[in-house]
Amino acid sequence: MSNYDSIIVGAGFAGAVVARELAEHGGEQVLVLDSRDHIGGNCYDVADEHGILIHQYGPHIFHTNIERVYTYLSRFTEWFDYQHEVVARVGDKEIPVPFNLNTLEQVFGEEAPELEKLLIDKFGEGARVPILTLREAEDDRLKKIADYVYENIFLKYTMKQWGKTPEEIDPAVSGRVPVVLSRDNRYFGDTYQGMPKHGYTELFEKLLDHPGIRLKLGTDARDLLEFSPGSQTPVHWKGEAFTGKVVFTGAIDELFECRFGRLPYRSLRFDFEHVDEEMFQSHGVVNYTVSEDFTRITEFKYLTDEWDKNGTTIVREYPFAYSGAAGEIPYYAINNPENDALYEKYRVLAEDCGLTLIGRLAEYKYYNIDAIVDRALTVAEDLMDD
Repeated sequence: MSNYDSIIVGAGFAGAVVARELAEHGGEQVLVLDSRDHIGGNCYDVADEHGILIHQYGPHIFHTNIERVYTYLSRFTEWFDYQHEVVARVGDKEIPVPFNLNTLEQVFGEEAPELEKLLIDKFGEGARVPILTLREAEDDRLKKIADYVYENIFLKYTMKQWGKTPEEIDPAVSGRVPVVLSRDNRYFGDTYQGMPKHGYTELFEKLLDHPGIRLKLGTDARDLLEFSPGSQTPVHWKGEAFTGKVVFTGAIDELFECRFGRLPYRSLRFDFEHVDEEMFQSHGVVNYTVSEDFTRITEFKYLTDEWDKNGTTIVREYPFAYSGAAGEIPYYAINNPENDALYEKYRVLAEDCGLTLIGRLAEYKYYNIDAIVDRALTVAEDLMDD
């Protein structure tokens, strides 16, 4: 018989926060399982062979307007005051994104003052104007700005990221791409921004450091847990009925052997390179919105403030369709009515097993770090109230 009150599958932010809350405030004995050999999920970072801290699964930048999330995570880390700025490489120019008044000046030169006045008079200083709004404007000058953003920042980048043709891209998606009427080049405008001073992995080590939490890494939950949807004892742990809580944060379709078919995702290939230079590029992230097969290059020393290290490490990101093959990782759910209906079938199965689902893969939706931490705190509160 298990000695655990709760079993949590996944040691990323969703699982780790729920585990900490149940152990610390619920007085529970919690087992955390993860199929990987490390904690932290996709936020895992580690020093590479050159001693430079890299994000193994691509860059993760913390930003939030949710005070309780910032306060909560600050228990487990100090912060490096990193203000994220991104540029797009368009021809021989590097322009700030999102497109803002500084970008306008770079792109349109002598026309920029007139266009800036037109935009601010119509929409107000500081506004975030969807390019769909500009494309539908009667004034040809506004359409001209929108067409530039659409063609040079949005279209080809989105085609690479999502594997779509221009005809397949939903106009509503491009409509969410803003022109920002300010000179703030930061990618995010949130109140709280930064990076864990000593990395995400150390943050997770502290988050999971509690006598009520036991970690079991390199373990596929399906080897220890069995699920029988709808039965009186739907969950079995090592062959015996388990009546405690089970929180699942992994791929819900794979938990049930993809019995209704595989949920579609986009995946990423990361090509890391160490360069024998102090600095490789002008910003932490440079998006390649028109040229190249990759979508962006990240240079980690900007994110981690490790300029005292010799050389620099970069990573190029190549999106592709997730197939479930060994070594592939599902990153981005492809939400549309058909895929969401397929997810619903798996969600019902999970409900019939009494599972609590939380996270990108378990809920088949995108979360930023702050949003998933906030949700995990709420889920933990609800579990302790039951």
